[in-house]
Amino acid sequence: MSGLTMLTLAMGNSPGGPQGQGGGAGLMIGYMLIIFALFYFMMIRPQAKKEKERKRLLESIKTGDRILFCGGMIGTVANVKDQSYTVKIADGVKVDIARGAVLRVLEKDESPGEVEKTT
Repeated sequence: MSGLTMLTLAMGNSPGGPQGQGGGAGLMIGYMLIIFALFYFMMIRPQAKKEKERKRLLESIKTGDRILFCGGMIGTVANVKDQSYTVKIADGVKVDIARGAVLRVLEKDESPGEVEKTT
């Protein structure tokens, strides 16, 4: 027997011609749709919800809010601009930070020790 004939027999088809390939293709498409649905509901959808929540958080920041930003510093928002915030981090010290650097908004009485437990 030739190598092609043995391969065809191993795949479950007779050497006379392809049989049942229409069902196999439909089954493969079904499996691909199931995998895509699982991928969507387990990865894409939760990430989109998280991004929407983050965007809402960044839009809700106003002057006077205490924020924690990615560098680990905590400050009070002194001015809100289109792409950045002016943040007071000490008496007489103000810095501009990008909107994307904000990690979270702190409550008025929340201490930095509580931040580490919740993030």
